[in-house]
Amino acid sequence: MTDDHGHPQDVIKNVRRQGKAVVLELAGEIDMHHSMELRDKFMELLKNKPPVLVVSLAHVEFMDSSGVATLVGALKLCRRIGCQLKVTGLTERVRNVFEICRLESVFQLYDNEAEALS
Repeated sequence: MTDDHGHPQDVIKNVRRQGKAVVLELAGEIDMHHSMELRDKFMELLKNKPPVLVVSLAHVEFMDSSGVATLVGALKLCRRIGCQLKVTGLTERVRNVFEICRLESVFQLYDNEAEALS
């Protein structure tokens, strides 16, 4: 996905605090071209050891194996520091990737952000 000038669009759409949780909204295509940027963002956000990190994939159109690996890495780091990683808004296409990788039972998956935060 590119912006109006042909530059790769940032996959990080928004980061905000919601109570004690940090919400990371992602968008576009999470592939090998964006995985390093996303990994760095996870590392930055988890330095402060939030109790909950909600990752919204509602605007993610595509995710390849490197994107999945980046999420798995974030999950491992979260477990190490005592943070709950909650994933919301999987589109059908991204949910299929999770199912193929058998990750639907590994991650805490929620239909929407409100469910994940409650």
